[in-house]
Amino acid sequence: MWRSLMTTGVMLLALPALAAAQVQLRFGDPARATYSELHEGLRAGTPAADSVQRMVAETKPAVLWQRLRLALQDRAPWPEAFMAITRLAELRSAAYADSAKRLSARIAQGRVTVPPGRDAADLVEPLRAVTLERERSRVGDDAMRKSLLVTVDGGAYGLADAWELGRLGPCTAEALGKRFLAAKGEPDRVRWLTLLSFSSDPAGIPLLSRVYAAPDSFEVPLRYATRASDGLLWIGTRESLAALKQARTTARARGVYDDPALSRGGYDFLANDSSLVISRTGKWLDEWIAELPATR
Repeated sequence: MWRSLMTTGVMLLALPALAAAQVQLRFGDPARATYSELHEGLRAGTPAADSVQRMVAETKPAVLWQRLRLALQDRAPWPEAFMAITRLAELRSAAYADSAKRLSARIAQGRVTVPPGRDAADLVEPLRAVTLERERSRVGDDAMRKSLLVTVDGGAYGLADAWELGRLGPCTAEALGKRFLAAKGEPDRVRWLTLLSFSSDPAGIPLLSRVYAAPDSFEVPLRYATRASDGLLWIGTRESLAALKQARTTARARGVYDDPALSRGGYDFLANDSSLVISRTGKWLDEWIAELPATR
């Protein structure tokens, strides 16, 4: 369910159900589809949605830090730890950026206890994102983008870097797209495509839709083309979802994903990928396309 990267700079090509993750979560934006990697079919008016709404609307870092502490003590649901940290990052509090660094250090020292079956190390990258967002507020988007791209080019990056890149808006999708198109080998192509899938910049729509419709044209292995659909879903505008629908129609007409080896659970690749839409957004593509406003 959650996307993962290796900090060596090489893609972790498998997608485990649970791994160290940076949360991709959007709820309540009237111009974009709901999106959650933590929930199954998140919809307004449900207890889960009410909980998310309270978390994303919280403006007091101390309240969010307390939710994180409760999750560590098994007194709140474990996913709330990730939501709380993500919202903390957005608030850019200097004091809590320092707290995030200290908690990360304690985790590295093995001094943090978590509920049974959980791994404190899963919190390290989300906590690092808190410090990255604080740094972004200090240096600005352009300088942050340049710094992160140097980090990724050098191969020493993690999920926090991918998440932060995805939040930098205009110019980010263009920069990542250029690196994807210039990539020489399969690992690099998959790496840059995955990084592009974290970006909410609508400038990425044309490239992502072309990759999904014809991954073979870009020498992207078929099983990793879901990175392109992930990206279009994460952008979440009416235009990106319409582009995903058209790309899926084109791919089906061309038989791009007809290989039975890509099927799972008795359903073909496109059917399974289509089911991810309702799993991550709570509605089908046609529903979102009908209700979201045009942005251009």
